[in-house]
Order: sequence, then C-alpha cells, then structure tokens
Amino acid sequence: MSHITDRFRADSALALGRTEVETVPGQMFEDVLRHATVQRRSLLRGTFGATIAAVFGGSMLTACGGGDDDAVAAPAADNFKVSFKGVTAATGDTVVVPEGYTVDVMFSAGDAVVAGSVPFTGTFLGSADTEKFAGGQHDGMFFYELPGVDPSKGGLLAINHEAPDAKILSATGTYNAATATAEEKKIVLSSVGVSVIEIELKDGKWAVKKDSPYNKRYTGNSSYGVSGPAAPVVGATVIGTLNNCSSGTTPWGTYLTCEETTDNYLDPTQNANGYGWVVEIDPQGKLANTPVKRTALGRFDHENTSYMLDAQNNMALYMGDDGTPGCIYKFVPSAKVNLADRTANGTVLDNGTLYAAKFNADGTGQWIALVQGTNNLTVGATDPGLVPQSATAPTPTTVDFTTQADVLINTKAAARVAGATQMDRPEWVSVGPDKKIYVTLTKNGSRKVADAANPRAGNPHGHIIRWSETGDSPLATTFTWEIFLLGGDTRFTDATAKGNIVGDTFSSPDGLRVDPQGRLWVQTDANTDAAITNTFGNNAMYHVDPVTKKSTRFLVGPDGCEITGIAYTPDLKTFFVNIQHPEKTWPSNVQGNTLPARSSTVVIRRTDGRPVGA
Repeated sequence: MSHITDRFRADSALALGRTEVETVPGQMFEDVLRHATVQRRSLLRGTFGATIAAVFGGSMLTACGGGDDDAVAAPAADNFKVSFKGVTAATGDTVVVPEGYTVDVMFSAGDAVVAGSVPFTGTFLGSADTEKFAGGQHDGMFFYELPGVDPSKGGLLAINHEAPDAKILSATGTYNAATATAEEKKIVLSSVGVSVIEIELKDGKWAVKKDSPYNKRYTGNSSYGVSGPAAPVVGATVIGTLNNCSSGTTPWGTYLTCEETTDNYLDPTQNANGYGWVVEIDPQGKLANTPVKRTALGRFDHENTSYMLDAQNNMALYMGDDGTPGCIYKFVPSAKVNLADRTANGTVLDNGTLYAAKFNADGTGQWIALVQGTNNLTVGATDPGLVPQSATAPTPTTVDFTTQADVLINTKAAARVAGATQMDRPEWVSVGPDKKIYVTLTKNGSRKVADAANPRAGNPHGHIIRWSETGDSPLATTFTWEIFLLGGDTRFTDATAKGNIVGDTFSSPDGLRVDPQGRLWVQTDANTDAAITNTFGNNAMYHVDPVTKKSTRFLVGPDGCEITGIAYTPDLKTFFVNIQHPEKTWPSNVQGNTLPARSSTVVIRRTDGRPVGA
C-alpha cells in the first residue's frame, strides 16, 4: 500500500506545515490512478481528512501483501500433487473457490479479540473498546502451534492490520491528523498493528476461541522496545506500530510484523525515526524481550520477511522494500540460531550484517554489505536518487553516513549509494524447501529506464523473480537469478502489458508463499477498475507450478478487494486467506447481517478432508 502511505504522509505534512516529506513519482495516489486510467482524482482533492475518507471508505484502497517458510513439513502420507479444477475469472460480491471446497468467514474487522472485549455490532465505540477488538485491513499472517494442542484442530493466528477499516470506527469515516482530538487519534491508531488470536476447529468450523488468554492486540497506541545499532538514536521505546503490511516468522517461533511506512502519518507528532522497522512479537506472550523494533534489519517500507536456515543453524532473513522503486535486502545474524531453547535467541536479530541485492545483466548477482565505512557509505556520500523513474538522471544528493545508525535509519539511501538495483516495488519474498527464493515485483508503471531485472520501462502488471544463493547457503554473498514470469495478458495491444504467463493470467503479483510441499501460491493486488477486471476478473489467488510455470486460479475475491495473507495448518488441510477492503456488502451478505463491508480472514478446506490444492 506504499502509494497510499505516501499520499497520507504528504497530506499530513502539508496540514502541519512540513515540507521535508519524500514523494515518489509513480507512487503518489494520483499517479497510480492516472496510469490505471481511472478518473477519480476529484475524490483526492482537499484535506488529509478527505483523502483518508476516500481511501478507507471506498474501493480505491490498494495495499500490499502479506508470507514465509514453515519449518514443519506436512505428513508425507498425503498426496499433495496439485489437481484442483481452476476457477474462472469472475466479478461479484462473493468469494469463489474450486468445486469440492468450502470457504467460511472466521475473523473480521471489529470482532472481539481481548478477553472481555466488546465487538463492533453497529454502534461506534470509544478507544477503550476499539483497542481490544480486531483492527482493519487484514494482511500478512502466520499460524503457530501451541504446546499440547493438535495443530490440525487448534493453534494461534497472528494477523497484521495494515490500516483502519474506517466504517466501523466512526459515522463519517474521516480523520485529520492535524486537528484530531486525543480520543480520535487513539481510535484510529487502535485499528492498526497486530491481532493474536487462539483458534480452534469445533463442530466442523474454525472459530476464534473466545476469551483465550493468548488473545492480544498490539496497536498504534502500544509501547514497543527498540534494540540494535540504531537504538541509541531512535530511543529506548517507540509508541505505536502501523502500516503493518506483510510479516514473517523466525525459526524460534516469534512473529515479525513489518512496518510499511517510514513515518507515523496518523500521529505526525511522533518522531519519524520510530517507524519503518521490523517488530518482533512472541505470539505466546512468554518472551520478556518482545515486542521490540529490531533496527539491525534496516528502516524502509518493509513488506515481509522470509528466512533460510542451513544445517549448522546459520540464518538469512530476506526482505523487500515496497517502494517505487525499492531494493531487496537480506540480514545475516552474527550468531547461530538456537533451536533447542527459544529463549536463547533474544539478540539474534540485533547483531549481524545487512545486505542489499545487485542484479547483474548476465544473471548473476551480489549481496552488497551496508556497513558504514565500506561500499561508499561514508561522510559526504553521493546518493544517485531514483534513477529508474526519470529518463534524465536526477540530481544526486549528499548523505552523511557517520555511524552504522545512520546507515540503518537511512537504509533506502544507503542501498542506492552502495549500488544495489532499484526494483519495481518488491513485495513478498518466500524461500522454498528447495532453497529457491521468489520475490514479487508488483508493478511500476512510471519506470522510465529498464534493466535486466526490471525489463519493462512502464511495468503495469509486475513480475516475479527467482534466485538461488551460491551453494544454497544463507551466508552466500553471490547468487544467480532469472525472471520467473511477467504479469499481463496477451489480449493487451501494448507490448509492455502482454506478459508471458502460461495458463490463467494475472496482474500485480503481491502475496507469495511457497508451502512446505514446494507449491507456489501467488495473490494479486491489481487495480479494480473495469479495464483490469474485464481481463483478469477480481483480485485472486493462484497456484503457479515452479517447474512448468503454469498458473491456475484457485480463489477469486469479492468486488474491490485485494487478496493477501496466507497461512495454513501443518497438515495443509486448512488454509487461511485475508480479504482486504471489500467495497460492497461482503461479508455481511454471507453472514446475514447489515454491518458495513469489512476486511476478513476466511478459512478454506476440502469437503473430503484432503490437503488443500491436492
């Protein structure tokens, strides 16, 4: 959702008289709409409040995605070969799944979370209550096992809330950060962050376990610790996490929620350096050092994380910067992971080396260390700027990298200075069981200068890149890569829009996960105007065969939505998927109530009890 975040930041800054906010051509909301040929600009004129009302309350909201590896493979006795009959492209106010599957709404914005909390039932509530119910814009998520609980029948689900579902917060759906009262700020900030819920399979349906002691909210009003090399500059604590887009997990079972904004546009009185980090949370609530913002992982518009672990327990954590353009990163901790004692990993993410990727034209690549004093990261460094976005090279700027904290706080500039490749909006990264790594490049319609890894100047439908580390090692500093596929459809007349997808075509790949059986799942975040839906239908979820690259549509979402977030039980017989910002009446039309359309988590299962997708 980086272009909307950028718009929020710009309008917030103007309202408060600030001028230093960064805006990115092709990322501002008007630019996105112009490239999509959607004539809705009039809705975006005026105040920040009007912008938030339009975005939160309407169908224009385009967000990001939500993924990661699972250490526990599904039982080998089941046949996981993909054999489902794909669904056709469709529009309509419903969720479509293949024949022989069921889909149930389990968890919606405004549902009760914390024990004793009051859900939204149509009456608007104060911050004391909104702080305890489900936030909005469900995004990345992970399923966690619980000691003593059969994971096929219960566990924990950690879910990101990227932005408010405004229709459940106030009658007007408007918000102006510059004039909001303290209570209005608390209400809006309560709708972002993370929900941790205990869920169970009961009477054939998955549901939230009411009043479980595990049920918790982490919001824009909560306090977070700060650790790592930039902590002395950022401060010991930060109030709030927001724009919690996608997420990741660690080998020791903690949840990594990713902040896709480098300032707090909902409360601009907070120091911008406190945002744009990866936040570690223990879903079981037992580790004393969480939640904490891990500054060693860099500050940028984080999408998700995905890890690779070798036989010696060395780890690499991969990340994308959902910027237009942005770079791809990996963090290699100095210490090995301790799989025998999860409490022994409290500082693993605080010490190590952050790298940015350079993709060479010959299919090779390097990981460039972002370490102060090396790779031009010195006082008086020259930042080339957003080179791909202009046919004429932008005027370079000077950046001083005096300490490692400077590098981590200004990671975007550091990556550019060091020579990393600026990519077409890197979103989800996922490491497969075969150690091949995938990343979605959602799109960049305003790219002017193409390169080998971003081959379309003007990339309206995005692409996916796959790479392998040298020796399949998380410690490698070189890799080989390929363009896995180009989004688009051959029915378009514009050559840059045709793509090369085999099978069911799609635009704007975003959510991405390789499951424990090596099956690749892709979710889309395309514009929802008729020019797109007439070709691709509504946003959807696809299986793409890693070998043949054939795409098969698995699920179609309701009108106006984005499909994002994917989690599953270890046996792969239950999938959880998030439906973000539906625009009409779903899920109320299937729940039999009159509440507003709301972001929701759905449960997908087979009627015969076999693994999903098989």
